[in-house]
Amino acid sequence: MNAIAVYEGADEPVVTEKPRPEPAPGEALVRTLRVGVDGTDHEVIAGGHGATPAGEDHIVLGHEAVGVIEDPNDTPFEVGDVVVPTVRRPPNGANEYFARGEPDMAPDGEYHERGIVGAHGFMAEYFTSPAEFLVEIPPALAEWGFLVEPVSIAEKAIEHAYASRSAFHWEPESALVLGNGSLGLLTVATLDDSFDRIYCLGRRERPDPTIDIIESLGATYVNSNDTAIPEVPDAHEPMDFVFEATGYAPHAFETIEALAPNGVGALLGVPGDWEFEIDGGRLHREFVLHNKALVGSVNSGYGHFESAVESLGRLSEPFLDDLVTGVHGIDEFEAAFADDDTTIKTAVEFAAYEER
Repeated sequence: MNAIAVYEGADEPVVTEKPRPEPAPGEALVRTLRVGVDGTDHEVIAGGHGATPAGEDHIVLGHEAVGVIEDPNDTPFEVGDVVVPTVRRPPNGANEYFARGEPDMAPDGEYHERGIVGAHGFMAEYFTSPAEFLVEIPPALAEWGFLVEPVSIAEKAIEHAYASRSAFHWEPESALVLGNGSLGLLTVATLDDSFDRIYCLGRRERPDPTIDIIESLGATYVNSNDTAIPEVPDAHEPMDFVFEATGYAPHAFETIEALAPNGVGALLGVPGDWEFEIDGGRLHREFVLHNKALVGSVNSGYGHFESAVESLGRLSEPFLDDLVTGVHGIDEFEAAFADDDTTIKTAVEFAAYEER
Protein backbone atom coordinates (compact mmCIF):
# COMPACT_ATOMS: atom_id res chain seq x y z
CA MET A 1 0.00 0.00 0.00
CA ASN A 2 1.03 3.63 -0.39
CA ALA A 3 1.98 5.72 2.62
CA ILE A 4 3.43 9.17 3.16
CA ALA A 5 6.53 9.18 5.35
CA VAL A 6 9.57 11.21 6.25
CA TYR A 7 12.97 9.52 6.41
CA GLU A 8 15.73 10.33 8.87
CA GLY A 9 17.95 13.08 7.52
CA ALA A 10 15.35 14.21 4.98
CA ASP A 11 13.40 17.44 5.18
CA GLU A 12 10.36 16.61 3.09
CA PRO A 13 7.80 13.80 2.99
CA VAL A 14 7.67 11.18 0.26
CA VAL A 15 5.32 8.46 -0.92
CA THR A 16 6.64 5.06 0.08
CA GLU A 17 5.38 1.50 -0.12
CA LYS A 18 4.50 -0.36 3.04
CA PRO A 19 2.95 -3.80 3.56
CA ARG A 20 -0.79 -3.66 4.11
CA PRO A 21 -1.14 -4.25 7.85
CA GLU A 22 -2.82 -7.32 9.29
CA PRO A 23 -4.96 -6.69 12.39
CA ALA A 24 -3.87 -8.51 15.53
CA PRO A 25 -6.46 -9.90 17.96
CA GLY A 26 -8.48 -7.00 19.34
CA GLU A 27 -7.55 -4.78 16.39
CA ALA A 28 -9.62 -3.66 13.41
CA LEU A 29 -8.37 -2.92 9.91
CA VAL A 30 -9.34 0.59 8.81
CA ARG A 31 -9.37 1.93 5.26
CA THR A 32 -8.19 5.51 5.43
CA LEU A 33 -10.38 8.27 4.02
CA ARG A 34 -8.62 11.53 4.93
CA VAL A 35 -5.71 12.61 7.10
CA GLY A 36 -5.25 16.21 8.19
CA VAL A 37 -1.97 18.12 8.18
CA ASP A 38 -1.02 20.44 11.03
CA GLY A 39 1.93 22.21 12.61
CA THR A 40 3.10 19.09 14.43
CA ASP A 41 3.53 17.31 11.09
CA HIS A 42 5.74 20.16 9.90
CA GLU A 43 7.78 19.92 13.11
CA VAL A 44 8.25 16.17 12.63
CA ILE A 45 9.32 16.72 9.02
CA ALA A 46 11.81 19.40 10.09
CA GLY A 47 13.25 17.10 12.75
CA GLY A 48 12.38 19.42 15.62
CA HIS A 49 9.89 17.07 17.22
CA GLY A 50 9.08 13.39 17.35
CA ALA A 51 11.01 10.15 16.85
CA THR A 52 10.90 7.26 14.39
CA PRO A 53 9.76 3.81 15.57
CA ALA A 54 12.53 1.74 17.12
CA GLY A 55 14.76 0.10 14.52
CA GLU A 56 13.32 2.06 11.57
CA ASP A 57 14.70 4.90 9.50
CA HIS A 58 11.39 6.61 8.76
CA ILE A 59 8.01 7.40 10.25
CA VAL A 60 4.67 7.36 8.49
CA LEU A 61 3.11 10.76 9.15
CA GLY A 62 -0.40 11.74 10.20
CA HIS A 63 -2.31 11.80 13.47
CA GLU A 64 -5.59 13.47 12.38
CA ALA A 65 -7.41 10.69 10.57
CA VAL A 66 -10.81 9.37 9.62
CA GLY A 67 -11.53 6.04 7.99
CA VAL A 68 -13.99 3.19 7.59
CA ILE A 69 -13.82 -0.27 9.09
CA GLU A 70 -12.61 -2.71 6.43
CA ASP A 71 -12.24 -5.76 8.67
CA PRO A 72 -13.77 -5.67 12.18
CA ASN A 73 -11.75 -8.77 13.15
CA ASP A 74 -14.08 -9.75 16.03
CA THR A 75 -14.13 -6.23 17.47
CA PRO A 76 -17.47 -4.51 18.26
CA PHE A 77 -17.38 -2.64 14.93
CA GLU A 78 -19.06 -3.53 11.65
CA VAL A 79 -17.79 -3.22 8.11
CA GLY A 80 -18.40 0.33 6.89
CA ASP A 81 -18.48 2.00 10.30
CA VAL A 82 -16.82 5.43 10.17
CA VAL A 83 -14.15 5.83 12.84
CA VAL A 84 -11.54 8.26 14.10
CA PRO A 85 -8.42 6.95 15.89
CA THR A 86 -7.01 8.51 19.02
CA VAL A 87 -3.28 9.22 18.94
CA ARG A 88 -1.47 7.78 21.97
CA ARG A 89 -0.54 4.13 22.45
CA PRO A 90 1.26 2.33 25.31
CA PRO A 91 4.95 1.99 24.43
CA ASN A 92 5.73 -1.44 25.93
CA GLY A 93 2.49 -2.91 27.17
CA ALA A 94 -0.07 -1.15 29.31
CA ASN A 95 0.93 1.22 32.09
CA GLU A 96 -1.04 2.92 34.84
CA TYR A 97 -2.05 5.88 32.67
CA PHE A 98 -3.55 3.68 29.96
CA ALA A 99 -5.07 1.38 32.57
CA ARG A 100 -6.90 4.39 34.04
CA GLY A 101 -8.01 5.57 30.62
CA GLU A 102 -5.79 8.66 30.92
CA PRO A 103 -3.11 8.26 28.23
CA ASP A 104 -3.21 12.00 27.58
CA MET A 105 -1.83 12.56 31.10
CA ALA A 106 1.14 10.18 30.68
CA PRO A 107 4.60 11.77 30.92
CA ASP A 108 7.38 11.41 28.34
CA GLY A 109 8.49 7.82 27.92
CA GLU A 110 5.13 6.39 28.93
CA TYR A 111 3.49 6.63 25.52
CA HIS A 112 3.96 6.52 21.79
CA GLU A 113 2.08 8.93 19.53
CA ARG A 114 1.13 7.64 16.13
CA GLY A 115 2.73 9.70 13.40
CA ILE A 116 4.75 11.68 15.93
CA VAL A 117 6.75 9.68 18.49
CA GLY A 118 7.73 6.04 18.26
CA ALA A 119 4.86 4.72 16.12
CA HIS A 120 3.80 5.03 12.50
CA GLY A 121 0.91 7.34 11.77
CA PHE A 122 -2.26 7.08 9.75
CA MET A 123 -1.17 8.68 6.47
CA ALA A 124 -1.47 5.43 4.54
CA GLU A 125 -4.16 3.60 2.61
CA TYR A 126 -4.85 1.32 5.59
CA PHE A 127 -4.02 1.21 9.27
CA THR A 128 -4.85 -1.03 12.19
CA SER A 129 -5.83 -0.04 15.70
CA PRO A 130 -7.08 -1.69 18.86
CA ALA A 131 -10.81 -1.15 19.10
CA GLU A 132 -10.44 0.76 22.37
CA PHE A 133 -8.66 3.56 20.50
CA LEU A 134 -11.26 3.97 17.75
CA VAL A 135 -14.15 6.43 18.13
CA GLU A 136 -17.17 5.85 15.93
CA ILE A 137 -18.62 8.95 14.27
CA PRO A 138 -21.81 9.55 12.26
CA PRO A 139 -21.47 8.84 8.53
CA ALA A 140 -22.58 12.44 7.90
CA LEU A 141 -19.26 13.58 9.39
CA ALA A 142 -17.07 11.30 7.27
CA GLU A 143 -15.99 14.22 5.09
CA TRP A 144 -14.83 16.26 8.09
CA GLY A 145 -13.82 13.52 10.52
CA PHE A 146 -10.12 14.39 10.31
CA LEU A 147 -11.01 17.55 12.28
CA VAL A 148 -12.16 15.54 15.31
CA GLU A 149 -8.60 15.23 16.67
CA PRO A 150 -7.80 18.98 16.68
CA VAL A 151 -11.23 19.78 18.13
CA SER A 152 -10.54 17.20 20.86
CA ILE A 153 -7.39 19.15 21.78
CA ALA A 154 -9.54 22.23 22.36
CA GLU A 155 -12.13 20.20 24.27
CA LYS A 156 -9.51 18.95 26.73
CA ALA A 157 -8.02 22.39 27.32
CA ILE A 158 -11.46 23.89 27.94
CA GLU A 159 -12.35 21.04 30.31
CA HIS A 160 -9.16 21.54 32.32
CA ALA A 161 -9.68 25.28 32.47
CA TYR A 162 -13.15 24.81 33.92
CA ALA A 163 -11.82 22.18 36.33
CA SER A 164 -9.26 24.66 37.65
CA ARG A 165 -12.13 27.00 38.59
CA SER A 166 -14.36 24.29 40.07
CA ALA A 167 -13.65 25.33 43.67
CA PHE A 168 -15.91 28.36 43.33
CA HIS A 169 -18.80 29.73 41.29
CA TRP A 170 -17.36 30.72 37.90
CA GLU A 171 -19.48 32.01 35.03
CA PRO A 172 -17.08 33.20 32.32
CA GLU A 173 -18.41 35.59 29.70
CA SER A 174 -15.35 36.66 27.69
CA ALA A 175 -12.75 34.53 25.92
CA LEU A 176 -9.60 35.36 23.97
CA VAL A 177 -8.05 32.85 21.57
CA LEU A 178 -4.38 33.52 20.79
CA GLY A 179 -3.64 32.38 17.26
CA ASN A 180 -5.71 32.41 14.08
CA GLY A 181 -4.42 29.18 12.63
CA SER A 182 -6.74 26.23 12.13
CA LEU A 183 -6.73 25.22 15.82
CA GLY A 184 -7.46 28.77 16.88
CA LEU A 185 -10.33 29.06 14.41
CA LEU A 186 -11.79 25.70 15.44
CA THR A 187 -11.57 26.83 19.08
CA VAL A 188 -13.38 30.09 18.34
CA ALA A 189 -16.15 28.07 16.69
CA THR A 190 -16.22 25.56 19.56
CA LEU A 191 -16.46 28.30 22.21
CA ASP A 192 -19.32 30.03 20.45
CA ASP A 193 -22.03 28.36 22.53
CA SER A 194 -20.32 28.97 25.88
CA PHE A 195 -19.16 32.59 25.88
CA ASP A 196 -20.99 35.85 25.28
CA ARG A 197 -17.98 37.61 23.77
CA ILE A 198 -15.11 35.97 21.91
CA TYR A 199 -11.93 37.56 20.61
CA CYS A 200 -9.18 36.06 18.46
CA LEU A 201 -5.70 37.56 18.27
CA GLY A 202 -3.39 37.17 15.29
CA ARG A 203 -0.68 38.93 13.33
CA ARG A 204 -2.32 39.05 9.92
CA GLU A 205 -3.41 42.21 8.16
CA ARG A 206 -6.60 42.67 6.18
CA PRO A 207 -7.69 41.40 3.75
CA ASP A 208 -7.18 37.90 5.09
CA PRO A 209 -9.38 34.79 4.96
CA THR A 210 -8.84 33.89 8.63
CA ILE A 211 -10.06 37.33 9.71
CA ASP A 212 -13.13 36.84 7.54
CA ILE A 213 -13.81 33.51 9.26
CA ILE A 214 -13.37 35.01 12.73
CA GLU A 215 -15.84 37.76 12.00
CA SER A 216 -18.30 35.39 10.29
CA LEU A 217 -18.42 33.54 13.62
CA GLY A 218 -19.39 36.75 15.40
CA ALA A 219 -16.00 37.08 17.12
CA THR A 220 -13.76 40.15 17.25
CA TYR A 221 -10.36 40.09 15.56
CA VAL A 222 -7.48 41.64 17.52
CA ASN A 223 -4.41 42.53 15.47
CA SER A 224 -1.37 42.00 17.70
CA ASN A 225 0.60 44.45 15.56
CA ASP A 226 -1.71 47.16 16.90
CA THR A 227 -2.74 45.73 20.29
CA ALA A 228 -0.33 43.66 22.35
CA ILE A 229 -1.82 41.06 24.70
CA PRO A 230 -1.20 43.09 27.90
CA GLU A 231 -3.09 45.96 26.25
CA VAL A 232 -6.19 43.87 25.51
CA PRO A 233 -7.95 44.63 28.83
CA ASP A 234 -7.84 48.38 28.14
CA ALA A 235 -8.54 48.10 24.42
CA HIS A 236 -11.38 45.61 24.82
CA GLU A 237 -11.93 44.01 28.24
CA PRO A 238 -10.18 41.71 30.72
CA MET A 239 -10.66 38.09 29.70
CA ASP A 240 -12.23 35.35 31.79
CA PHE A 241 -10.58 32.71 29.62
CA VAL A 242 -7.52 32.81 27.37
CA PHE A 243 -6.68 29.94 25.01
CA GLU A 244 -3.05 30.09 23.85
CA ALA A 245 -2.39 28.22 20.60
CA THR A 246 0.68 29.99 19.21
CA GLY A 247 3.73 28.47 20.87
CA TYR A 248 5.14 31.99 21.18
CA ALA A 249 6.82 31.81 24.59
CA PRO A 250 6.12 35.39 25.82
CA HIS A 251 2.39 34.79 25.32
CA ALA A 252 2.29 32.48 28.35
CA PHE A 253 3.28 35.35 30.61
CA GLU A 254 1.34 38.02 28.75
CA THR A 255 -1.76 35.86 29.19
CA ILE A 256 -1.62 36.53 32.93
CA GLU A 257 -1.93 40.26 32.30
CA ALA A 258 -4.86 39.79 29.91
CA LEU A 259 -6.91 37.78 32.40
CA ALA A 260 -9.74 39.19 34.48
CA PRO A 261 -9.81 38.44 38.21
CA ASN A 262 -10.57 34.72 38.70
CA GLY A 263 -9.64 34.11 35.07
CA VAL A 264 -7.77 31.13 33.67
CA GLY A 265 -5.44 30.68 30.72
CA ALA A 266 -4.92 27.38 28.90
CA LEU A 267 -1.51 26.94 27.27
CA LEU A 268 -1.27 24.61 24.28
CA GLY A 269 1.54 25.99 22.12
CA VAL A 270 4.93 24.29 22.45
CA PRO A 271 7.78 26.82 22.16
CA GLY A 272 11.45 26.15 21.74
CA ASP A 273 13.96 27.26 24.35
CA TRP A 274 13.86 31.02 24.76
CA GLU A 275 15.35 33.21 27.48
CA PHE A 276 13.81 36.64 28.02
CA GLU A 277 13.16 39.02 30.90
CA ILE A 278 9.88 39.20 32.80
CA ASP A 279 8.77 40.97 35.96
CA GLY A 280 8.26 37.83 37.97
CA GLY A 281 7.14 39.64 41.11
CA ARG A 282 4.38 41.51 39.32
CA LEU A 283 3.09 38.36 37.63
CA HIS A 284 3.23 36.49 40.92
CA ARG A 285 1.06 39.19 42.49
CA GLU A 286 -1.43 38.87 39.64
CA PHE A 287 -1.83 35.19 40.43
CA VAL A 288 -2.20 35.66 44.16
CA LEU A 289 -4.17 38.89 44.49
CA HIS A 290 -6.56 38.20 41.63
CA ASN A 291 -7.02 34.41 41.88
CA LYS A 292 -5.74 33.77 38.37
CA ALA A 293 -4.56 30.44 37.01
CA LEU A 294 -2.66 28.93 34.09
CA VAL A 295 -3.06 25.30 33.00
CA GLY A 296 -1.01 23.40 30.46
CA SER A 297 -2.65 20.89 28.15
CA VAL A 298 -1.36 18.42 25.57
CA ASN A 299 -2.98 15.58 23.64
CA SER A 300 -6.52 14.41 24.50
CA GLY A 301 -8.36 11.34 25.73
CA TYR A 302 -11.18 9.18 24.42
CA GLY A 303 -13.85 11.27 26.14
CA HIS A 304 -12.50 14.44 24.56
CA PHE A 305 -12.78 12.79 21.15
CA GLU A 306 -16.41 11.95 21.90
CA SER A 307 -17.08 15.57 22.89
CA ALA A 308 -15.30 16.72 19.75
CA VAL A 309 -17.62 14.61 17.59
CA GLU A 310 -20.59 16.42 19.11
CA SER A 311 -18.96 19.83 18.69
CA LEU A 312 -17.96 19.12 15.10
CA GLY A 313 -21.53 18.11 14.33
CA ARG A 314 -22.72 21.56 15.43
CA LEU A 315 -20.34 23.48 13.15
CA SER A 316 -21.84 24.92 9.99
CA GLU A 317 -21.00 23.70 6.52
CA PRO A 318 -19.98 27.20 5.32
CA PHE A 319 -17.49 27.50 8.20
CA LEU A 320 -15.96 24.10 7.45
CA ASP A 321 -15.76 24.89 3.73
CA ASP A 322 -13.89 28.12 4.49
CA LEU A 323 -11.61 26.46 7.05
CA VAL A 324 -10.49 23.55 4.87
CA THR A 325 -8.62 25.20 2.03
CA GLY A 326 -7.47 22.04 0.30
CA VAL A 327 -8.07 18.28 0.16
CA HIS A 328 -5.48 16.60 -2.05
CA GLY A 329 -5.08 13.12 -3.45
CA ILE A 330 -1.92 11.14 -2.91
CA ASP A 331 -0.74 12.04 -6.41
CA GLU A 332 -0.58 15.70 -5.35
CA PHE A 333 0.05 15.24 -1.64
CA GLU A 334 2.78 17.89 -1.61
CA ALA A 335 0.10 20.57 -1.88
CA ALA A 336 -1.32 19.46 1.46
CA PHE A 337 1.95 20.45 3.12
CA ALA A 338 1.99 23.98 1.71
CA ASP A 339 2.60 26.63 4.35
CA ASP A 340 1.58 30.06 3.11
CA ASP A 341 -0.92 32.83 3.84
CA THR A 342 -3.64 31.23 1.72
CA THR A 343 -3.47 27.86 3.48
CA ILE A 344 -5.55 27.32 6.61
CA LYS A 345 -6.30 23.60 6.91
CA THR A 346 -5.49 20.82 4.46
CA ALA A 347 -5.82 17.07 4.24
CA VAL A 348 -4.63 14.16 2.14
CA GLU A 349 -7.44 12.00 0.75
CA PHE A 350 -6.78 8.30 0.26
CA ALA A 351 -10.35 7.20 -0.55
CA ALA A 352 -13.77 8.79 -0.96
CA TYR A 353 -16.44 7.78 1.50
CA GLU A 354 -19.09 5.44 0.10
CA GLU A 355 -21.99 4.59 2.38
CA ARG A 356 -22.61 0.87 2.53
